[in-house]
Amino acid sequence: MAKPVFWKNSKRYYDLKSYWRNLFGCNVHKLPIDAGFTCPNRDGRVAYGGCIYCDGRGSKLRQKGKLPSVAEQIQSGKKFYKPHASKFIAYFQTFTNTYAPVEKLRMLYDEALSQEDVIGLSIGTRPDCLAPETITLLKGYAQKYHVWLELGLQSIHDKTLQLINRGHNSQQFLDAIHACTGRGINLCVHIIIGLPGESDKDVLQTAQSIAALPINGIKIHSLLALEGTALGEMYKNESIKLITKEKYVSLVADVLEILPPTMVIQRLTAEGYRDIFLAPDWAMNKLDVLNAINRELERRDTHQGIYYKG
Repeated sequence: MAKPVFWKNSKRYYDLKSYWRNLFGCNVHKLPIDAGFTCPNRDGRVAYGGCIYCDGRGSKLRQKGKLPSVAEQIQSGKKFYKPHASKFIAYFQTFTNTYAPVEKLRMLYDEALSQEDVIGLSIGTRPDCLAPETITLLKGYAQKYHVWLELGLQSIHDKTLQLINRGHNSQQFLDAIHACTGRGINLCVHIIIGLPGESDKDVLQTAQSIAALPINGIKIHSLLALEGTALGEMYKNESIKLITKEKYVSLVADVLEILPPTMVIQRLTAEGYRDIFLAPDWAMNKLDVLNAINRELERRDTHQGIYYKG
């Protein structure tokens, strides 16, 4: 099998570590930050309770009490990861990290970018929380720094988005993508495989929709049932069955095959907090899942983008 020439690793997909090394010539690591945000589908602006799979606790830092400053979180993260990376991306991860007035966002992002060896931002948010002034702010940063905007989509199907209480629809996602296109901002989309009521065809339709858009990266998550969530209750009441490891691995391979070969694969599975984890058991071993995906691609003698129709 001839791999795309830009692949510098032994994998059959373009992983984030290889992307960093190709772009910057060194190891780069994302430093997770909890800046104290909430979500509009938690505080009532859009809905209450959040997505059915979200426990609402936020990061482990938030659970301990008052959050350290952005600068303090970055310094702590750098000490931990410094032996493995020389440059860093400030990853505003917890909840909706554009859900605030633009001046507050500017203050937080500036604080992150002022730290030594921080070369950019990665900002997790929702498609319905991108005001024009926020996009303009990110465009300005993208002229000087490496900027990713991570949009939680989960599924392109409105019936699914309604069921999981996302609080936005697929058209809002498409509007957000188009609003950010051409601004120098790298776009990463999150999807979940194994959502309630979705068929294999539904999953592939989501992947095909993403493949047809100007999107630079993707995170693929497995659906997790956690204690204290609506999904967790559905699992305990046996009103939902979670996807098997074999089916998940097969669908991930299917998705990779139809994505553009240049799309950066930032994640291929998900992990949950062990103290509230319910199921599926196989998802707790991240390395085992990744190895299984690699073996499936090898078994098929296939790779990312083999069926991409660009």
